[in-house]
Amino acid sequence: MKALSVKSGVLIALAGYAVYAWGDGFIKSLAGQISVFELGFFNSLFAGFFLYFLRPGAESWSGFWRTSRPWAVHMRGALGLLAGVCSIYAFTTIPLADVYALLFLAPLFVTLMSIIFLKEQVGPWRWAAVIAGFLGVLLVVKPGVRELELGHLAATAAALAAAASLVLMRSLANERQTTVIGVLIAYMLIFNAVAAMLTGVSMPNWQVLVVLVLTGLCTAGGQRLQLLAIRLAPANLIAPTHYSQMIWAVLIGALFFAEYPDGVALFGLAVIAAAGLLTIVRENIRLGSVRWNPFRTRL
Repeated sequence: MKALSVKSGVLIALAGYAVYAWGDGFIKSLAGQISVFELGFFNSLFAGFFLYFLRPGAESWSGFWRTSRPWAVHMRGALGLLAGVCSIYAFTTIPLADVYALLFLAPLFVTLMSIIFLKEQVGPWRWAAVIAGFLGVLLVVKPGVRELELGHLAATAAALAAAASLVLMRSLANERQTTVIGVLIAYMLIFNAVAAMLTGVSMPNWQVLVVLVLTGLCTAGGQRLQLLAIRLAPANLIAPTHYSQMIWAVLIGALFFAEYPDGVALFGLAVIAAAGLLTIVRENIRLGSVRWNPFRTRL
C-alpha cells in the first residue's frame, strides 16, 4: 500500500510539472499581444484567485501577511518577483528549450551560493555537477555560434533570483505556505500593476483573457499537485521529476512554436538534467534528505 502511495506521488509530481510547462507555453503564446508587466499582473491575479481555493487544508489566508520573519519573507517575495518578471520576458522572447536550460542552472547556483553565504564545504562530485551544468547550457545556447538575446540574460537573472530564493527558503521551513505564497502574489500584483500603468496599458481581448485565465489555472494547479505529491512520496523521489519539464519544453516548442533543437542542444539538455540529478543525489547522501521545496519560486 505504501509503495502504491509513493508511486502515485511521483506520478502526481510529473503531472504537476507538465501543468507548469503548459502554463509557460500559454505565456509564450501571448508574446507581443500584451506587455510583460500586464502578463505578469494577470497571471498573478488569476493564479491567486485559484490558489485561494486550493490552499493547504490546515492553513488559512486570513492574516497571511503576519509573519515571525518579515525580513526573510519579504526578501523572498522580492526575489520571486524578479524571477517572475525575468522568466516571463524570457519565455516571450527566446525558445522554450533555451529558457529551461538557463532556468535549470538554479540548483547549481544554489551550490555556489551555499559556498559563499553559508560557508558549506563542496566536494568534487558537486563541483563536477556545477561544471557539467554550465557546459550543458553552452551546448544548448551556443554563444558565439548564434547571437544571444536579452531574453537569455533575463532567464539567467531569473535562475539567480530563484537560487537565492531557494537558499533563503531554508530559513522559512516553519513559515506558513499561505504566508510565503501570499506575500509573493502581493508583490507581483502591485509591481506589475504600477509598471503596466507607467509603460502603457492595453486591455486584452476575450481570446487573450481566456489564455491568461489558463496560465493562472496552470500555476495554481501545478502548485496544488506538487503539494499533494510531497505528501505521498519522499522528496528525494519527487525532486528528479522536475527535469521532466525539459521534455515538455522540447515537445511544446516543436508542436506549437516551430522550435526544433538540434542534436547538440538535446545533448546539452540531457547534460543539464544529469548535473541537476547528481546534485540531488549528493545532497541526499550528505544531508539524508533533499532540501527541496514543492513550490516554484515564481508565479
